[in-house]
Amino acid sequence: MTYRFLIYISHTYALPIGRPLQEEIKLRGYEVKWFCDNEYPKSHFPENGELLDTVDEVLEYDPQVVLTATDHVADFFSGLKVQVFHGFPANKRKGTDQFTIRGFFDLYCTQGPSSTKPFQEQQKKYQSFEVIETGWSKIDPLFPLENGKTNPKNVLISSTFTKYYSLALKEDVVEEILRLSKTGKWHFDVVLHPKLPEGIKQKFREMQHENLKYHDTTNLIPLFKKAHLMLSDTTSALIEFVLQRKPVVTIDNNMPQAYMLNIQNASEIADALEKAAEYPEALLKEIDKFAEFSHPYEDGRSSARVIDACIDCLHRDKSHLKTKPLNLIRRYKIRKKLGFFTWKSYRKPYTL
Repeated sequence: MTYRFLIYISHTYALPIGRPLQEEIKLRGYEVKWFCDNEYPKSHFPENGELLDTVDEVLEYDPQVVLTATDHVADFFSGLKVQVFHGFPANKRKGTDQFTIRGFFDLYCTQGPSSTKPFQEQQKKYQSFEVIETGWSKIDPLFPLENGKTNPKNVLISSTFTKYYSLALKEDVVEEILRLSKTGKWHFDVVLHPKLPEGIKQKFREMQHENLKYHDTTNLIPLFKKAHLMLSDTTSALIEFVLQRKPVVTIDNNMPQAYMLNIQNASEIADALEKAAEYPEALLKEIDKFAEFSHPYEDGRSSARVIDACIDCLHRDKSHLKTKPLNLIRRYKIRKKLGFFTWKSYRKPYTL
């Protein structure tokens, strides 16, 4: 039997989440198309896949599975609605940001124990969706790990867009990064969240020289592999990075943990990088524990597990699940955004 999959995105950072899923779907001989509810990411097609540009085209395609790298989805699209996530829990809101149940999804494909347990607790409460731990498609290309092959001076800088936590928005931090890069002690590769203001991105472009390079990309895996350590803030990218068992120095992290070296001031960056570059044994043990907690899969087969879970759930009896809530305000907002108003809504999980 063949299946029709739809990958539903809103931002460019979802592209490296969807691509491994697309590859797995095509490998099995199934159909896969994309839909984006914002304009800018559409410019990244067709090189990333086949994009359905309008709601009418999606309705005609009639997907059986909708893989969603957003917090919402058009409830009037057909198909099993599957949440595949746009990042790891990054504690931007004291650990609650990723676990809000918005009433759109039939299946949550979780990344590891750090996300599985909270969603299982929510499953007991709402009883309107299933939870299956699969690992995360985005980091399939990270494996197999290539530890021991990096230059100790290579540092990846990654920043969130959140106003209160972004290191890219802290002038003293940016100035210290530039100063350190000019000493020749470190080589910095910089990636910034796509939602950061264009003026901030331009500032880093203008700062570039031999030992500081700005990368306008959402494909972070090659930069992860190249870097010996990371300098970051409260972005979920730091969790992706430590899965390699490499240290991260964080600046004013919202909820500092034992697996990171957290500092408060720009003046501490140099010493913290020196310490992290030594790969202290105690720190590596904490990193190892956290990596197992976040994403215990190192086989690069998470996309395959996601597709298996979708197909299994698609055919499984789901009569025990409650009808999803009306969510009238959220459903209205989606219709307004898409310019498509209909009373139709798939509140019962889609089943073949």
